[in-house]
Amino acid sequence: MPRSTRRFLAAALGLSLACGAAVAQSPASAPATDWPTRPVRLVVPFPPGGSTDVVARLIGEKLTQSLGQPVVVDNRAGAGGTTGSDLVAKAAPDGYTFLMGTSSTHAIAPSLYAKPPYDPSRDFTPVTLLGTATILMVVHPSVPAKNVTEFVAHAKSKPGELMFGSTGNGSVSHLTAEYFKSLAGLNLQHVPYKGDSPMTLDLVAGRVHVAFGTAVAFLPHVRSGKLNALAVTDAKPSPVAPQVPTVAASGLPGFEALQWFGLLAPASTPPAVVNRMHAEVAKALQTPEVQEKLQGLGMQIVGGDPASFAGFMRAESAKWGKIVRDSGAKVD
Repeated sequence: MPRSTRRFLAAALGLSLACGAAVAQSPASAPATDWPTRPVRLVVPFPPGGSTDVVARLIGEKLTQSLGQPVVVDNRAGAGGTTGSDLVAKAAPDGYTFLMGTSSTHAIAPSLYAKPPYDPSRDFTPVTLLGTATILMVVHPSVPAKNVTEFVAHAKSKPGELMFGSTGNGSVSHLTAEYFKSLAGLNLQHVPYKGDSPMTLDLVAGRVHVAFGTAVAFLPHVRSGKLNALAVTDAKPSPVAPQVPTVAASGLPGFEALQWFGLLAPASTPPAVVNRMHAEVAKALQTPEVQEKLQGLGMQIVGGDPASFAGFMRAESAKWGKIVRDSGAKVD
């Protein structure tokens, strides 16, 4: 993991442990006492059942308890997450619409699409970075490869014949695979799906050969023997799959890709509302129940403040923008 990213994650973790007290004690950031007075919508820009949806429903349940109003998860899938994200970008900034943003929607899409429908910096107010998740590289057992080196050799012997699945055009799984293809010099055919669930079903059935995706989608099938895990895309071995080597240590030095989940609001959402939501999410992230469940999904919890999250997104946008340009990937 780059030194700057490590510094950010360490600092953000420290901030998350103290954020509740900080928000309460600072007059300038006093929480909104009269909000919410009606249900809050949490838009997930991907289909139900995927990793983003699972994280949103877990956090939404805790927020429903702490806010005293229902936090309703609203799945608005399409266009690699940009459909739902654009809906939130254009929503009224009244504190009743939030987005579960990801690497795909706020680091990749702005560079991948010729005319992105929103600007991540201009059209959104960051609330908090919930955490980062392990990405696994998996193959169907019909692929005769037990590691990355063997996979690269096999793919080069069959140029254009192997297919990789993704959770959609412009998704982090799509661009991670494009990144891998570029560094390894491979010719793989892209098959986009609408989310984790349909991609995983076809991967298990052998209709696609390889994919990059979150541990929550793949690990159950790896444990059952229906898929083989070749590597993780973290900079170092992941605690959720410690026996699986990194891509970087498997012949592609410097390779790293993070999947992350963050809460955002429309631009100009009142600071008092943002601060209150940030504080409530931070409290939820500190509960043993949420920590256990998120870690079980392969997530490393962060919970940083809005300013730290904004800086993190800028760094991630620069990184993924370079990957998009180097790979030549584009979506119309």
